Amino acid sequence: MGRPSLAPGRYFRLLLVGYFEGIDSERGMAWRASDSLAVRSFLRLPVDEPPPDHSTISRTRRVIDLESHRAVFTWVQQRLVAAGLLKGKTVAVDATTLEANAAMRSIVRRDTGESYQEFLTGLAQASGIETPTRADLARLDRKRKKRTSNQDWKHPWDPDAKIAKMKDGRTHLAHKAEHAVDLETGALIAVALQDADQGDTTTIIETAIAAAEQIEDAQAEVRASQPLAEIIADKGCAPRGADIPRGITPPATDAAGARS
Repeated sequence: MGRPSLAPGRYFRLLLVGYFEGIDSERGMAWRASDSLAVRSFLRLPVDEPPPDHSTISRTRRVIDLESHRAVFTWVQQRLVAAGLLKGKTVAVDATTLEANAAMRSIVRRDTGESYQEFLTGLAQASGIETPTRADLARLDRKRKKRTSNQDWKHPWDPDAKIAKMKDGRTHLAHKAEHAVDLETGALIAVALQDADQGDTTTIIETAIAAAEQIEDAQAEVRASQPLAEIIADKGCAPRGADIPRGITPPATDAAGARS
């Protein structure tokens, strides 16, 4: 009859366990639930009942839509506001590049749909090599000045992944996650998934607007709400004056970092 289903409340508690303990995989969450009596108690999971399988957690994540996740996220923030653990006045914004679960060798041309190897083969044949070998293609690829561009290439199954240079110098398909955190309490306010080829001066605008809206939703039950008034970011995130959302103080940068 298949594996037993996972109750929504237990699923979201598993996400909290993963977040607070730095577990970034469903397998790790399932293992943690089977290893710790404290986590079992938090999940309301009896000792004689097996923890949910990682495949069940993964399937539940796909079944529950994004809006439901956002509604629960806002509900948790409302509880933090009620407990005085989310102020919303000063927000710190920072971004990190995440390697996408997509291989560079699988990218295809946006205009023709041909693979990278097929593209190189066509270039080799156009240069006079009728039956190019792998060595010929590699030599031709090294001589090309401009190899890959997000305007010309995409991944067929993850079109949102962008070709970007990682911190270790490798070129890979990636996403950029940008976070907004309440600086006074450390509470997470907003998370935005941005294009990895976009600069921080561009993406911080969208994240700042999302943070301001999320703070407003989190304080919906508060009479005297505290709007977002101050943004702190590093030097690379300072937007130009014309790009700053109305009502938000722009961050001023210095050599060490930035503080509005």
